[in-house]
Amino acid sequence: MAVAKEMMGCSSFVSSSKVFLNSTYGFQQKQNRFLFVKPVWVPMEQKRRVHLRKAAKVPVVAAISEDLIKAEAKAVPAQKEKAVEFKVTATITIRNKNKEDFKETLVKHFDAFTDMIGRNVVLELISTEEDPKTMAPKRSKEAVLKDWSKKANVKAEKVYYTAEFTVDSNFGVPGAITVTNKHQKEFFLESITIEDFAYGPLHFPCNSWVQSNKHHPRKRIFFTNQPYLPDQTPKGLRALREKELDDLRGNGKGVRKLSDRVYDFDVYNDLGNPDKGIDYARPMLGGEKVPYPRRCRTGRGPSETDMEAESRVEKPLPIYVPRDEQFEESKQNAFSAGRLRAVLHNLLPQLKASISAHNRDLNSFSDIDGLYKEGLLLKLGFHETVKKLPKMVSKLQESSEGLLKYETPKVVSKDKFAWLRDDEFGRQALAGVNPVNIERLASFPPVSMLDPDIYGPQESALKEEHIAGQLNGMTVQQALDENKLFMVDYHDIYLPFLDRINALDGRKSYATRTIFFLTPSGTLKPVAIELSLPHTSPNSRSKRVVTPPVDATTNWIWQLAKAHVCSNDAGVHQLVNHWLRTHACMEPFILAAHRQLSAMHPIFKLLDPHMRYTLEINALARQSLICADGVIENCFTPGRYCMEMSAAAYRSHWRFDKEGLPADLIRRGIAVPDPTQPHGLKLLIEDYPYASDGLLIWNALENWVRTYVNRYYPNSSLVCNDRELQQWYHESVHVGHADLSKESWWPSLKTTDDLVSILTTLIWLASAQHAALNFGQYPYGGYVPNRPPLMRRLIPDENDLEYANFLADPQKYFLSALPSLLQATKFMAVVDTLSTHSPDEEYLGERQHPSIWSGDAEIIEAFYGFSAEIRRIEKEIEKRNADPNLKNRCGAGVLPYELLAPSSGPGVTCRGVPNSVSI
Repeated sequence: MAVAKEMMGCSSFVSSSKVFLNSTYGFQQKQNRFLFVKPVWVPMEQKRRVHLRKAAKVPVVAAISEDLIKAEAKAVPAQKEKAVEFKVTATITIRNKNKEDFKETLVKHFDAFTDMIGRNVVLELISTEEDPKTMAPKRSKEAVLKDWSKKANVKAEKVYYTAEFTVDSNFGVPGAITVTNKHQKEFFLESITIEDFAYGPLHFPCNSWVQSNKHHPRKRIFFTNQPYLPDQTPKGLRALREKELDDLRGNGKGVRKLSDRVYDFDVYNDLGNPDKGIDYARPMLGGEKVPYPRRCRTGRGPSETDMEAESRVEKPLPIYVPRDEQFEESKQNAFSAGRLRAVLHNLLPQLKASISAHNRDLNSFSDIDGLYKEGLLLKLGFHETVKKLPKMVSKLQESSEGLLKYETPKVVSKDKFAWLRDDEFGRQALAGVNPVNIERLASFPPVSMLDPDIYGPQESALKEEHIAGQLNGMTVQQALDENKLFMVDYHDIYLPFLDRINALDGRKSYATRTIFFLTPSGTLKPVAIELSLPHTSPNSRSKRVVTPPVDATTNWIWQLAKAHVCSNDAGVHQLVNHWLRTHACMEPFILAAHRQLSAMHPIFKLLDPHMRYTLEINALARQSLICADGVIENCFTPGRYCMEMSAAAYRSHWRFDKEGLPADLIRRGIAVPDPTQPHGLKLLIEDYPYASDGLLIWNALENWVRTYVNRYYPNSSLVCNDRELQQWYHESVHVGHADLSKESWWPSLKTTDDLVSILTTLIWLASAQHAALNFGQYPYGGYVPNRPPLMRRLIPDENDLEYANFLADPQKYFLSALPSLLQATKFMAVVDTLSTHSPDEEYLGERQHPSIWSGDAEIIEAFYGFSAEIRRIEKEIEKRNADPNLKNRCGAGVLPYELLAPSSGPGVTCRGVPNSVSI
């Protein structure tokens, strides 16, 4: 506590003529109450001794909320004294852009000139108190940012300016600053600090773009770092608090400009482009017909051929998100230099005509190995073509020997043939990039929940004889009773789409179920794979069971079956677990937070780092990844039906109350409640790296959130009566998730426990859950045979014409079923970019300005405690990865499980838990 107080500041300011006495930051906590005193102005000439009466007890609020406790200086005589004016100096930190185009440079020099003649940046300090005469907030005289023109050519990343405010001794505690930008060009305001008040420095975290008042005439408002619940807002700030939120909500009309800061909701009606033709039309997602979460509204007009479809903005034109949600420069540079943009927008279109004839199958595994040794163009024989192309992004020219040369994915870096083994196939269900679909098999055989009138018999083709010999001497019932049978089941999510998927050119898929047996060593052994096709007639053979091989032929059939399972897995991972659950379903909560929670609300301050960049990355996904003919449609088996499959999962499977880790583990039957265990759960698979490491992080998050919530909500009535908080949750559910808002499973928000649960779930999804599902995509999927994103052939039956070709050259058949060489490299480029940490990443336990993001010293201290716990968890994960008894994360050629290890450097590292969904 003492450390935090020292950082918050407890200095006194003495001038030649006056002194301030105040103990604002020297608070005590007794029974969840604060002790505060109001700043008192005392002229030095009279040399009075001031005594402060002990304050009354009040609810917990911000550290300098002066209308919570009224302390009086009893020794000060009753006569009125004339207020004395004095000056305080502010330090303003503005972040420069590293790169400017010609127009920006020209405007910058013009602004430097006009600044000298009065068109400058103007600030005004606003008190937490009202003027008793005008009943308006007390305001300082306007102050001008000094030396703008002198520092116009400074090349440093951050430039520090000063401004001098004039206030009087009755001004009270400052609570806000308004900023007016009279220049032509926007600037990024990082922070403002005022040092000259006796109770220590005042911090105004800004981190926002300030637009020219020519385009945005309203003054920008920035509050101090002091948290206030709505009903505890000082009188001088109440109107400003409402005004700022009103500006952020907008009026729901018109086309949004890139410089706007307006947050609003809309449906996903911008994924298709019907103006290009019927093949590019896509159904609207969101609404009664196709339920889906809402996304950020752009206000663009309809397309020319479909009034319900929003017109498209294609690359390289930018798509709207609120200005402060756009990538900062270092993040944008890292993203732009990635292979995704370079490959998709520079290389492939220019090579398409000449390479299309070479869009051939993989002829051998050496073709894949060559992508890491030689590069795509050498492999295709197009090295000379590169010389005719415009200069590529330097990142792509990593080798003089070839273009598009990839790092060897980690999955084959230690053991080149690990992916072929059944134990590795099972291990990745627990410790791979998609470890969230494994579930305990409660009864055998499994049963479909689909309508039998439409999709055929619900019964599985799996029989006891398929697996009985694989259970270490157990009967099937014994294995069920002892929790030894587990399943990855994609039957019900794929089967409704298979007719349409298999009609697509170059796409073939089954709806798969895989049964695993938990061995005595704690690893999973696949014992059967069920492959289902649509039920076409009563006598059609629509289900097939493949079991572990007994000879050369069945070995190749088994490898093909596993490849189809992995293709199913890749689709569900990307479309449901990754995009839907951590990107799309988070967006409504983020939009509502900006619209309903003031920047000074303590819950907004808690959530703020976990919302960074999510709206921007989601908008870029709509523009390039999940749109018609986008990367996802081109790279994954469902093709043009990818987003319809995602919507089907939202309607039938997504439940917010099951998105927290403990609830999800219990739902999947992987864990059972056990109060004797550290996390209140007992894992039925003890060596389940995702779950065991995840529970460490979940517990740390929950403890941090509970400490935070209890600080501001000592009783549940405060939760119920917090109108901003209730409006945030109501809008998140009833607007952002409107199509499912009537479901009975939505948690209520009536108690502190409710709030802790909701916030912990959101932070878990934005940080650890997203990290576990995202940053292993290239390390595991970059070697396409390990996790083929699409399959192009079914497994031949003895009666099929292709069966003879399969027998004659099974390796060639296997490789021809995988993506083509160019499809593989496009996918590798995508997942390489998606798996990359940017240089400005903020990881769990980190924050910008960690000592001053909140003005509550006790919360700062608690945050440092949370950070220390995250570091302890990282050491525990390292210890587990070195334990030879944990065979799913330690062993010869086995990858350690680091996807939930909190820290990371930049690049593709297969580790690191950023605070937010930022890629």
